[in-house]
Amino acid sequence: MTNHGLTGTTVLVSGASIAGPALAFWLARHGAAVTVVEKAPELRTGGQAVDFKGAVHRAVLDHMGLYEEIERRATGGHDQTVIDADGRAITTIPGDFTGGDVEIRRGDLAAVLYEHTAETCEYVFGDTVTSLTETADGVHVTFREAAPRTFDLVVGADGIHSAVRRLAFGPEADFVRHRGYHYALADVGDLGLADGAVMYNEPGRMCAVGGPKAPAFFVFATDADDRAARLDAARDDALAQQRMLAEAYRGAGWRVGEVVDRLPGSTGFYLDSISQVRIDRWSSGRIVLLGDSAWGNTLGGFGTGLAVVGAYVLAGELSAAGGDHRVAFAEYEAVMRRYAKVAKKGNAGPFLAPRTRAGGWLRNAIFRFRPMLALMLRMTDDYATDVDLRDYPRPSGVS
Repeated sequence: MTNHGLTGTTVLVSGASIAGPALAFWLARHGAAVTVVEKAPELRTGGQAVDFKGAVHRAVLDHMGLYEEIERRATGGHDQTVIDADGRAITTIPGDFTGGDVEIRRGDLAAVLYEHTAETCEYVFGDTVTSLTETADGVHVTFREAAPRTFDLVVGADGIHSAVRRLAFGPEADFVRHRGYHYALADVGDLGLADGAVMYNEPGRMCAVGGPKAPAFFVFATDADDRAARLDAARDDALAQQRMLAEAYRGAGWRVGEVVDRLPGSTGFYLDSISQVRIDRWSSGRIVLLGDSAWGNTLGGFGTGLAVVGAYVLAGELSAAGGDHRVAFAEYEAVMRRYAKVAKKGNAGPFLAPRTRAGGWLRNAIFRFRPMLALMLRMTDDYATDVDLRDYPRPSGVS
C-alpha cells in the first residue's frame, strides 16, 4: 500500500543535525515539500559516536532502509579503560555498555541522512529563522538571510537552544534546566596512547581520549560558581569557551594539561551544557518541537534513538491524519511523551564525572561487578524499547 497523505503540504524544518533530516526523510516520502534550514554554513561533521539499541530503533532504521548502511560506517564499538593519575588501569567500561547494538559517529550519521534526503528536500545552510507568525492558513517565516516564506507547518528540530522554541513558546530560560554539568568535544590530534581509549577522573571532572566516542571528550561540574553562566554567554565564541574549559581543568593530573593545551589548534570543537527541557506542550498551532528542542540533551545515550523514533512517529501521524496538524500533533505527543521520559529523568554528568572520590569508586565498581553491569544493560534496553510503534501507512519506496 502506498500513501501520499501529505501531498501538497509545505513544511519548514529548522535544524540539520539528526532529528531534522530524519524527519525530512519521512515527510518527503509521505508527499510533503520539505525545506530544511540550518544555522551552520555546512553539514556539521565529526562529534562523538552515537548509538542505536533494541528492537524499536532497529525497526525504524529497517523501515528507512538505512540499518545496513549504518552498520557499514559503524565504529565497531571499543572498550574504554578507566585510569589513575599514573596511567594505570582501574577498570574497563565494555563497548557494549557505551555502544549499543550499533555505534556510528554523529557526523557520519548526519551524512547518511543528508545523502538520503538531499535530492527530495531543499536544504538552506548558513541561515536561521528570525520570526514566526501564524495565520489562518500557514506560518509566515522570516529568515536572517533568505526572503520571507509561508509554510503549512514548522518543526523545531534545532536542538537544546532552539530558535523555533524561543520564537513560538518563549525565552529559553523558561524551559531549559541546566543539570549541573557541561561537556566538550575536540579533535586534538594523536596523543600516542598505547592503550587506545582511556578515561581519567577527578572529583567533578572527566577527560577521555582515544577511541570512537571523540578524539577528546570532557565532562565537568559547573553549578558551584558562575562558570555555567559564563560558558553559556560565550556560546558563539569558541576561543572564550576553550579558555574557560582550560580554567575548569587547571591543575588536573595525568596528561589532561597536555590535552587542554591542544584545544586552541583543535578542530570540531563543541561545548554545551547537559540540560533538560520542561515544557507543557510540544506544539503551538502549526508549530511543533522534535528532538533535543522538546526534551533536552542529558548525554545519556538515548538522544539519537529518541530523535529518529520521534521523526518516524511525527511524520507518520501527520500522514495518517491527512495533514491535520491538530490531530497529528496530539497523537505524536501522546506516543512520545512516555518514551522520552528517559531524557526528562536522565543526566549522565554524575556518572561520567562523579563529584566525590567515593562516587568515582562506586561507578568503577559497577564495571567490575558483572551482575550489576548486566542489570544496567537490561535497564537501558528497557528504556530503548518502551514504546508501542504504530504501523503507519507506508509511503512509496519504503519497505
